[in-house]
Parts: sequence; structure tokens; C-alpha cells
Amino acid sequence: MLAGVRHRRGNHRRTVAVVGSVAATLVLVVLLVGRWDELEVGLTGAPLAVVVAAVSLQVLALVSRSEAWHVCVRACGGTVSRRALYQASSMGFVGGLLHTQLGTAARIAALRRSAPQESPRVPALIGAELPILIVEGGLAALTSFTLVGPLGLPWWAPVLCLAALAAASAALRAVASAGVRWLHSGLAVMRTFDGRARLVGFVLVAVLAQVVRNWLLLHAVGVDASLFDAIAVLIAVVTLGQLPFGLSVGAAASVLILGPQGVAAAAAAGVLLTATGTVGGLLFAAWGALDIAMCTSRVPAFVRRAVDGLVHVWELAHSQWTALLALGEGARRAVERSCFDAFGHLQAGPLLATASGARLSPAPRHAGPPMPGPRAGRPYRSRANAQFIDTRWPRTGRQGSPGSRL
Repeated sequence: MLAGVRHRRGNHRRTVAVVGSVAATLVLVVLLVGRWDELEVGLTGAPLAVVVAAVSLQVLALVSRSEAWHVCVRACGGTVSRRALYQASSMGFVGGLLHTQLGTAARIAALRRSAPQESPRVPALIGAELPILIVEGGLAALTSFTLVGPLGLPWWAPVLCLAALAAASAALRAVASAGVRWLHSGLAVMRTFDGRARLVGFVLVAVLAQVVRNWLLLHAVGVDASLFDAIAVLIAVVTLGQLPFGLSVGAAASVLILGPQGVAAAAAAGVLLTATGTVGGLLFAAWGALDIAMCTSRVPAFVRRAVDGLVHVWELAHSQWTALLALGEGARRAVERSCFDAFGHLQAGPLLATASGARLSPAPRHAGPPMPGPRAGRPYRSRANAQFIDTRWPRTGRQGSPGSRL
């Protein structure tokens, strides 16, 4: 019965996520009716260098947040290597495309599967996520004043955010001190100065990379946005990301903050935010998948065999070419001499002479008595001086006239 209730809850959550994403997309389409030309100009007008820089900043943010997670996991007793943790973090992004909590669950599951002995248990890993969320929430509360103007919030809203964050942090510390083991181990990084400094530093690098990426893309589509506007867009993206907006969260956040400056331009900036963020995350995930494949036993052996085969082919080709070059002038003369001897043996002299226009008549054949031997009473004539040599009959000790042979 309990399994059936959990199954129905899972189906209900997936249905809500799909319906929310479709509804958010339809609302954006209604807002952009009649402004498709402006949206196209904004999307195609962004320089390629800005897009590449935005993708690079997204990768930097993911790497910095993964390093912050590594600090938290090591502080709570894990001995997992940085490489295995980065692989798990890259796999978590794929789940994060659908929902933020799904990305966290996928990241923890991937780490437990790849390093079950070196990584802490699942409750401790869940607790290790809380310090990162506390630091990110503190930065958001400190900069929440940027939302007062765009959203028309009262001036005391940032103060209320800071007070709520402080109360939540105090409550977590009290619960951890009360003996909740998984929470106590998850918040271990906050009990040392070195751990707090490293955690805040890496999270701050990730947040600044996202802010700069927002500012670059907003200016690329023609929105006159300040640095505070870029921070406000980031806070809106993170907040709306907790809701089932799907891939339309970037456009929704941009329109929400910067809609008065132009709905089409703000939507174009949001689309570029989502696109560059997705590309950067997919690059990070592709690296993780390739690194996981390279860590298996079969793939490196196959790569080594392929490399050895290519090296062998190269050495064989190089040795053959070196041998051909080493033949030199002597080999060339030997080949020429063999060719000329073959031409002479095939009686190519008359043919060549006829082709050159010379009229050389072959030597007359004698039908009389047998010819004397080559050295019997007549001077020796070399083959080179003879105009025609009859080689149709084999030479014997007693050579007769060709006409006298049967």
C-alpha cells in the first residue's frame, strides 16, 4: 500500500512539472505575440564571442560549485577523489535540466554508485548540500535589495530575508547539536575557519560567473542593464527554478525583471541565458561521461591497441621510404642498365630507328655453306657494333645457316 502511495505521488509530481512547464511556455508565447521580429533580432544579434564567453562562464560556475561540494563531502568524512566527485556532479546536471531537486538526487546517486566505499551515506550527502545552500541563500539575501525596484517590493523586504536566513541557520545548528547524526556530519564544514573560507570562496566564484554571464547577454541583445539588474535576474532564475517552469525559466525571469524595458529583448536575453547555460552544462556532462568511459578497463586497452597499431604502420611506412631513398645513384644506374639490356634482347634497335626516321636494312642472310666460328680467320665484332643479330636460333658448338635447319 505504501509503495502504491509513493508511486501515485511520483506520478503527480511529474504531471505537475509537465503542466507547469507547458503553462509557462504558453504565457510567454502570448506575451510575445506580435513581437517575433524583435525576438529574432535579439537572438541573432548577439556576437559569437559573447556567446562563447557565456558558455565558458557557465562551465566555470559548474566547476566552482562542484569544488564547493567536494569541500563539504570531504569535511563530513568522505575520502572520495575529486575526479569521481566531478564525474557525479556532471551527471547531476542532466537531471537538473528537468528540476533542481532531481539534479541533486541524480548527483548523490551517481556518487554513491561510483564510489560506495569512499563516499558518505545518502543522509550525510544530503546534509552536505545544506552548507552550499546556506551560503547561496546568504548572498541572495544580501543582494535582495536589487528586487525592490523591478518588483515593487517594500524597503524592508531585504531585512526580512536576512532575518529569515539567520533563523533558519540557527535552527539547523540547534537540530544538529541535538544529536541528528546526518545533519551534524553534513554541517561539519561550517565548524572550521578553513572550511568556511574555502566554501564561501568557491560559491562566490560560481555566483560571480553567473552574474557576469547575465550582464554580457543582456547587453548583447540591446538591454541597457546594470550589474544590479543582472543580480536580480540571477535571483529570479534561482527562485523560479524551484517551480516547474522547465527550460522557460530563463525567459520568464528576464521578462519578470526587465519586462518594462522591452518584453521581446528581455525574452531574447532569457532564451540566450537558457541556451548558453544548457550548452555549458552539456559540455560538462559530456566530459564526465567520457571520463567515466575512459576509466573502465576495456576502453584504455582498446585505445592503447589502436595507438600501437598506428605507430607500427607509421614506422613501417617510414622504414620503406628510407630504404627507397637509400638506393641512391647506383640503384638507378642498375635499373637503367637492366632496361637497356632488355631492349637489346628484344631487338628494339630497328623499331627505335624506324620511329626516328632512319632506314636501316637488316644484315643479309647467307644460305651457303656453314659460317666459320667467330674467331676462325675473321676479326671479332662486338654485339654493340652489329646492326642486326639473328637470335632466333640457339648457339651451339657448330652453328649452321638458318636456312639449313629443319
